[in-house]
Amino acid sequence: MLSYRHSFHAGNPADVVKHLVLAQALKHMVKKDKPFDYIDTHSGAGFFALDNADMQKTKEYADGIAKLWDYQGDVEALSDYVALIKSMNNGAALAHYPGSPKVAEHYLRKQDKGWFFELHPQDLALLEKNMAGKRSLRVNCENGFSGLLGLVPPLSRRACVLMDPPYEIKSDYDKAVDSLVKAHKRFSSGTYLLWYPVVDRERIDRIEQRLTQSGIKNIQLFELATSADTDTHGMTASGMIAINPPYTLMQTMEQVLPELVNQLSDNSGFYRALQLVDE
Repeated sequence: MLSYRHSFHAGNPADVVKHLVLAQALKHMVKKDKPFDYIDTHSGAGFFALDNADMQKTKEYADGIAKLWDYQGDVEALSDYVALIKSMNNGAALAHYPGSPKVAEHYLRKQDKGWFFELHPQDLALLEKNMAGKRSLRVNCENGFSGLLGLVPPLSRRACVLMDPPYEIKSDYDKAVDSLVKAHKRFSSGTYLLWYPVVDRERIDRIEQRLTQSGIKNIQLFELATSADTDTHGMTASGMIAINPPYTLMQTMEQVLPELVNQLSDNSGFYRALQLVDE
């Protein structure tokens, strides 16, 4: 099934959390001169215009990046995220939102490699266009779960992996965990980032339980809920699970998440910042 398109959801609160954590991980990776590989298992189109019909149909960005556009608070990581998004817009107004491929491209250097997987034919064509011009960035029409396993361990011996499947198919919840566990067995020192939506809390509880019992060490979880859990209103929260995160990430997100609750959530909103498994 290839009906999901991220253009309906770009710039929403889930993207804010996802891309802020991704940016923090990549900033940490580039502190060393040594090259690394970035692997994006479910890339999407990579770049979105707000006047696109899909974005205008849902306008989910209005509840996410639009609320942060004029952010003047004192949380540095959040200010840096907003500045990153502004750097990809011409002029003072919000007109475009970058997907994870463009966020990654911002940090990738000439010695680094980027691997981007996408199966949706329309999004694949857009992704190829949006990532064209650099030999170090490679777009693949391939299932990202299997694509990841074909790339680890990387020749660079350093990697940051983002896995954010659409979860259209319910088996993706287990498949994501299975893929991460297999990849970690082949390459245990990589940084792995798994995005998840909270539509059914029991499914997220299962992901947490399976990863906690997997034998993998150093796992953190960061979640933003814009409203309380519900069985009737779709996604109420989303989060990122980080394996081998930057040592500063927990402290950073403990500052960011309360601010995001204040900026983006209703009165029932909340956050979680947990060390699921110690180092």
